Amino acid sequence: MSVMQHYYIKHPDGSLTAHYGAPPQGYQKVSTPSPIPAPLVSTPGSRPPMSVSTVPSAQAMPGAPSTGQFLYGAPLRPSVATPNMSGRTPGLSVPSAMPYKPMTAMPMTAMPVKASVPAKKEASNPKMAALWPKYEEKMRKEGLNEAAMAAFKYNFSVLTSGESTMIPESAINPVDSLPSYESLNVQTDPALLNRTVVLKLNGGLGTGMGLEKAKSLLPVTGGLSFLDLIAQQVKDMKTRFGTDVKFMLMNSFSTSDDTLAALSKYPELGTGSDLEFVQNKAPKVTEADLTPASWPSSPDLEWCPPGHGDLYPAMLGSGTLDKLLAKGIKYMFVSNSDNLGATLDLQLLTYFAKSGSPFMMEVASRTDADKKGGHLAEDAKHPWMTAGLLLRETAQCPDEDEKEFQNVGKYKFFNTNNLWVDLEALAKQFKDKGGALELPVMKNSKTVDPRDKKSTKVVQLETAMGAAISCFPGATAVVVPRSRFAPVKTTNDLFALRSDAYLQTPDYRIELDPKREGVPPNVKLDGMYKFVDAMDAMVPFSLQLFARFSTARLGC
Repeated sequence: MSVMQHYYIKHPDGSLTAHYGAPPQGYQKVSTPSPIPAPLVSTPGSRPPMSVSTVPSAQAMPGAPSTGQFLYGAPLRPSVATPNMSGRTPGLSVPSAMPYKPMTAMPMTAMPVKASVPAKKEASNPKMAALWPKYEEKMRKEGLNEAAMAAFKYNFSVLTSGESTMIPESAINPVDSLPSYESLNVQTDPALLNRTVVLKLNGGLGTGMGLEKAKSLLPVTGGLSFLDLIAQQVKDMKTRFGTDVKFMLMNSFSTSDDTLAALSKYPELGTGSDLEFVQNKAPKVTEADLTPASWPSSPDLEWCPPGHGDLYPAMLGSGTLDKLLAKGIKYMFVSNSDNLGATLDLQLLTYFAKSGSPFMMEVASRTDADKKGGHLAEDAKHPWMTAGLLLRETAQCPDEDEKEFQNVGKYKFFNTNNLWVDLEALAKQFKDKGGALELPVMKNSKTVDPRDKKSTKVVQLETAMGAAISCFPGATAVVVPRSRFAPVKTTNDLFALRSDAYLQTPDYRIELDPKREGVPPNVKLDGMYKFVDAMDAMVPFSLQLFARFSTARLGC
């Protein structure tokens, strides 16, 4: 199998194209770049091989293809680099107005992904070498794909290495300022919508709220569920922009059937693999000896969700990444299905595309209501390795640093889980890393049977999709209005969302009433109402006035 690499070709018509794969025969490599007046067109694999003349070598210049990128026929003309939101220059950017053709790149799944960690690391980790064959056998027997295995193998290598998965205060610095949504000064480009997919994470059952079906099936307002409102949002975008906005869901095995049934009344959204792909599962690890957890009475309990960081390997392993790239989709906007404020924003899309950044996180200003959630920080130890930005979650904070973690004056921004990803950059990361993104790993201690506290203690290895900000050089962040963040994690959140503290907009978003000046309600229900059915019995959904009255009485 040919080795994939990133290379560039100059064509007889003067255009320059970027490619992934094996360089075509007959092309001559140009080792030293020189400027050319041709436009830069980022269309991997979009043209058939054709003969070109070799450009004479010239003195090396800034903006040349980086290590591992090669030029055939002509050198790459550097474009004007745009400083990203963290004040750093991400590198070469491609103006969105340049012509674009659908790509026919070598599928990423054709890569020889071998679920491997670097040989040196594995050789220095005898515990990993001894235990991995048991996990590999278990995962292959379960039918997991190579990308899922590669992701878990990396996570397990971190666990067995003994290295800390914590992010202490000494390792980070606060982020003092970021550009705000209101300060963005871009001329929106509707043409970018044809190259963008909107993806919703929809794998949660909401078990903490007593649910056994997808949380997105819960009614929110006017008899409409989260899924209904999302479908209406997409339909509105298609109508308003006059383009067929691409939409997808990442479901879990637990939510797929119910979700597809609920969305069958919206056939315009798509069906089957064009509408969804299913997230992976990972083996639970026995805490005592790190062997694969075993629970013969209920083997399903031997597996767990690997966290929403599984978005990336699930896209690769399911073939979704390949399919989107082949259709010419370059940009992905991803958010949680329980966040009805997160819709495709053309200004943010245009800003992201023109920045040349591979990854952008939407953050919001922290309040006391957000102090226990993950926050953005700068990597104090390795700022030169990436953009220097990282995400620290509660599970990654040492106990002694909890006070500083919750200091909203110091760590001012939290991750809304609204993310923008350049899919070509994601594909390149997989290529460069051997099929697995090296996301920070979180350890979650549980019992193999969550309902039986006396059952075997296990460790669940999880990753967060926002943590990918530390994996992409040039990754950025932008502060968005609180109206783009209205998630539902508990009945407290659901109670507030159904109250008049939130409004439904004409484009079917649910956002905080402007009268609240960006401060969300702080609802605290008694523990006896932690499940939705108990809350509904207390405040029937049909009695909206009662809910509004209760909100006011609670001082929200």
